[in-house]
Amino acid sequence: MIERKILIGLITDTEFLKEIEDLWNPEYIESQTAKMICSWCWEYYREYKKAPMQDIENIYIAKLKQGIDTDLAEEIEDEILPSLSDEYSKEADNTFLLKETHKFFTERQLQLHIDSVTFLLAKDKVTEAKQEVEDFKLKTNIKNVGLDLSSKESLPKVRQAYDKTYQNVIRFPGALGTFWNDQLVRGGLVSLLAPEKRGKTFWLLEFMMMAYKQKRNVAFFQAGDMTEAQQIIRIGVYLAQCSNLERFIGTRYIPVMDCIHNQKDTCNKKVRECQFGLFGEEVNTREEITKEALIEACESNPDYKACYNCAEWESSRWGTPWITKRVIKKPLTKSAAVRAWEKFFISAGRSIKLSTHANLTLKVKDIEHILEKWKQTEGFVPDVILIDYADILDSEIKGDVRACENHKWMRLRALSQTTNALVVVPTQADADSYKRNVIDMSNFSETKTKNAHVTAMYGLNQDKEGREKEIGVMRINKIVVREDDFHSSQQVHVLQHLAIGRPHLGSYL
Repeated sequence: MIERKILIGLITDTEFLKEIEDLWNPEYIESQTAKMICSWCWEYYREYKKAPMQDIENIYIAKLKQGIDTDLAEEIEDEILPSLSDEYSKEADNTFLLKETHKFFTERQLQLHIDSVTFLLAKDKVTEAKQEVEDFKLKTNIKNVGLDLSSKESLPKVRQAYDKTYQNVIRFPGALGTFWNDQLVRGGLVSLLAPEKRGKTFWLLEFMMMAYKQKRNVAFFQAGDMTEAQQIIRIGVYLAQCSNLERFIGTRYIPVMDCIHNQKDTCNKKVRECQFGLFGEEVNTREEITKEALIEACESNPDYKACYNCAEWESSRWGTPWITKRVIKKPLTKSAAVRAWEKFFISAGRSIKLSTHANLTLKVKDIEHILEKWKQTEGFVPDVILIDYADILDSEIKGDVRACENHKWMRLRALSQTTNALVVVPTQADADSYKRNVIDMSNFSETKTKNAHVTAMYGLNQDKEGREKEIGVMRINKIVVREDDFHSSQQVHVLQHLAIGRPHLGSYL
């Protein structure tokens, strides 16, 4: 009975066709006659953008000339066409029919899924059956076909758009915050582009910790760059600010923020923290200072104090690294890591989910399934989704590398939109990036279309001579920023010391 009602709706009601277009699957209809006539309706609708109405009789005559089964023809003439005359004149009210159609389609989806799994199991194809279960996603909503901008019903949508669009999820302090906080919003897809071993995973960890401290729910998907145990150890190092490795024990020189005018003794402001400088005419710019010079100055001037007290420092390119001396007597122990973990995570009672997978085994659809499971079983909905990293996610389609990568980034963008979460995912730069001091849009790997799918992409830069890496300076530049003026020359300097797990100790222009 319901199939007949759906068929009549497709023949006579344009709005009904519009409402169920995104949900339609011919396999839901069991009657071969109904399925055939439904296909005629959709052919007509897609060409003329309306229901066929009386034209269904002309369509039938044309199909009859092309040759259709005699029994089907008799059924159409005897049972379908005669009843249509009463339907043409009815005023359309498809509310109840839509509800019943939605229920019927849900039942059919489930039944077809059960039949498919049962068939595969009967054939002893357990792996295929398991994949069928993992891939299954129930279509549960008939989509709204649009928003009438001239109706009063659009006003709540306007208010909601201004309340929730570009809602900030994570806020970084200082110059770095000014640089990128506006892009760390719900629904955003933010990528970090960098050569290999430039600290991409460390930065994801920083995003995780910053979001957690700001009471956000975080989902971290490790796609194969590290094992779960390695990730746990790195988190422990971050919390304790102490390495678990012997080679990082002893005297460490940790970078801190300072002012080039303070170091060169060219400042006479009353708010200045220190009354003497370190370098004279031998250093003209902050780019000339080396780690060796900083260590020598640190050892020779134990009373020197870094300074960035004046308001001008924040908006001027005066920032420069200074170092503090710290002696680490022993590596991070298991008991110390457990204490730090309990204090930071267990006591706070907030939620971070870590899901770890082997290289090339995690797909975007797997992430969606895991998120849905967490939502259904634990009520966990993430504000931030971190994925380490895009290039080792498995492809959901077959084809050449570029096509697979493009599809992957389209799916990542869809993930940020459907979850309304901030999605942060690093990606590898090309070989040329190793030779450059500043990477840009041309340093993509595999396909440039990833630039089109992100809402923002930032480059992680250090000079090719290695001076900045030695000191602990990272330059972050804008590569793609949607809805903003940007250029790859726009940069912010960030101080870091990765041996203690910290990619962000301070920032300046």
